[in-house]
Amino acid sequence: MSAPQLNRVVGNFKAAATRNKTIELKELRGQNVVIYFYPKDSTPGCTLEGQDFRDLHARFRRQNTVILGVSRDSLASHEKFRDKQSFPFDLISDPDEKLCKHFDVIHEKTLYGRKFMGVVRSTFLIDSAGKLRAEWRNVKVKGHAEEVLQAVKAVD
Repeated sequence: MSAPQLNRVVGNFKAAATRNKTIELKELRGQNVVIYFYPKDSTPGCTLEGQDFRDLHARFRRQNTVILGVSRDSLASHEKFRDKQSFPFDLISDPDEKLCKHFDVIHEKTLYGRKFMGVVRSTFLIDSAGKLRAEWRNVKVKGHAEEVLQAVKAVD
C-alpha cells in the first residue's frame, strides 16, 4: 500500500484501539478523521499534544470530526494514558509500525548523538469522502491542535 497522497482517497486500514475497539477507516466515512502520530505515551510533548486535542474535542465533534492518536505503545499503555489524561478519543496501538509505515512517519532521529528510527510527530486530515485533505509533518505541539481545527473548518 503506497503512502497517502493529498486529494486522493486514503487506503483502508484496520487497527486495534483503546476501549477494545478495532478502528477501520472505511467505517468512518461520512465523518472527517484527524489522525495524529506521536512518539510515546506519557512524555511531555505527547501529553501536551493529546491534551490540546482533548480540550478542543467538542469543537472537532461539532465539525463532524473523529480524532485518533497513534503510537507504537501497547494497548495497556494507551489505556492508562487515555484514562489519566481523560482523552475522549481513542488511541491506536501500532507496535508493528504497519500504520506508521503506511503514513511514512518512521524516520531516522537523533537524540543525544544517538541515531535511531522513531515516529516523527505528524498529523493527517481525511475528509468525509476518505480523501487526504491536509498533512502536517515534524509538528511543533504549541498551537497545532488549533491549526488542525481551522483546517477542518475549511474542508468542503
